Amino acid sequence: MEQAFNVFESAVNFANDLLWQEILIGLLIIAGLYFSVTSKFVQFRWLKIMFSSLGEKRAKMPDGSKGISSFQAFTISAAQRIGTANIAGVATAIVVGGPGAVFWMWIVALLGAGTAFFEATLAQVYKVRDKESGFRGGPAYYMTKGLNQKGIGYLFAVLMTITFGIVFVMLQSNTIANAYDEAFGVNTTISGVIVAILVGLVIFGGAKSIANVATAIVPVMAALYLILVTAILVMNYDMILPMLQTIVKNAFGLEEVFGGAIGAAIINGFQRGLLSNEAGMGSAPNAAASAAVRHPVQQGLIQSLGVYFDTIIVCTATAIVILMYTDLSFGADAPQGIAVTQAAMDQQFFGFGGTIIAVFILLFAFSTILGNYFYAQSNLSFIVDNKTVTFVFRAIVVIMTVVGAVLGVQLVWTLADLFMAFLAIINLMMVVALSPLVFELMRDYKAQKDRGESPIFYAKNITYKLPDDNEWGDEDYRKDDPEDYNK
Repeated sequence: MEQAFNVFESAVNFANDLLWQEILIGLLIIAGLYFSVTSKFVQFRWLKIMFSSLGEKRAKMPDGSKGISSFQAFTISAAQRIGTANIAGVATAIVVGGPGAVFWMWIVALLGAGTAFFEATLAQVYKVRDKESGFRGGPAYYMTKGLNQKGIGYLFAVLMTITFGIVFVMLQSNTIANAYDEAFGVNTTISGVIVAILVGLVIFGGAKSIANVATAIVPVMAALYLILVTAILVMNYDMILPMLQTIVKNAFGLEEVFGGAIGAAIINGFQRGLLSNEAGMGSAPNAAASAAVRHPVQQGLIQSLGVYFDTIIVCTATAIVILMYTDLSFGADAPQGIAVTQAAMDQQFFGFGGTIIAVFILLFAFSTILGNYFYAQSNLSFIVDNKTVTFVFRAIVVIMTVVGAVLGVQLVWTLADLFMAFLAIINLMMVVALSPLVFELMRDYKAQKDRGESPIFYAKNITYKLPDDNEWGDEDYRKDDPEDYNK
């Protein structure tokens, strides 16, 4: 059994290294540059519009109720982004890749903000109505409806189901288990069983209040985490500039912490950056499609801004705190993940920081597990809408919550990287193929802005042919008040 497990682990490592080193890093750079150059760097050029779009009016849903506003959508997505990847993922990137990994996370964010704009805009264009009169969509939808690539769309939906319903669930439960082992000495199996029970109560429909409480608390906890990290930076303000200099020098080999650090920094920076901001992976479009907005570009701008917030602000702040840790060690054999962040926080808060982080990570990771499940369930429904299949899938999710808690930290993160690579490679190629539509949408949005109007999109206003069942007709949910229209 042990030999078989070792063979499996070796195979995962081999496939992961092959995809990232030979394909994905280059693809992320090329695709990011393509989106940036062809859009004339929309992620920088329209930065002011991104902020102004946060104040745009809410659209009306089909049932007459108000949809969520752009600002609400941004705050919700920002709160969800602060979690395992920002707290534990940054630590893993620094330990394995050195301080320079943070610099390459910045590069992923700067290029990824453009990528996020394109994929979120496409998700809005090809969204569909759900049974509750809301919207759903994502890569599987724009692959099948936009490119008529049903086979690729279904393959992507299968990968999304596995990645978010199994692999990412294991990653979150592993982080929770290790956090409580580090802070309180709780056995990882016990933690896994407890989390699995809570997850089971929610996804089998018996305890929706738990999910409601978790999602209500997460934005508050996210704000508290930012306050906590900001307080540390203020108390150690004189160390911020030296830490930033260390990051840049290490990124280019001017100040290596171990041999071969440049390559390790690039790989780990790209891996942790992608997991953190999800730009190009195809997960964020599932959430972007659900928003009720007047123009698809509006949601593209919101998601692009979210990438900056996630990586440039939150991940950088966490990285500086970790680099202040005097006992920090580097290399594949050094402690990784949440334990490193807890130790760094302990040093700053007189031995209580690790406990505080354990509480944070429980709520962040638990709510993320629920979010991951609903992403997976949405894609499973795209493949097959069957109650028996859904029941079996829910049972698998609960079981994998326990499995993830007891697996080694390095294996779980490697599995996450591997499946991220599968998703990103497929999604990026499909978004590139659909990019001409986004260019036309940008022109339509900007033309209305230049006329002093609040942009509203109609399918008839562009030459690109959309499916007949698109959600952008003349009389639809966007009709709010007469003064909202400038036509």
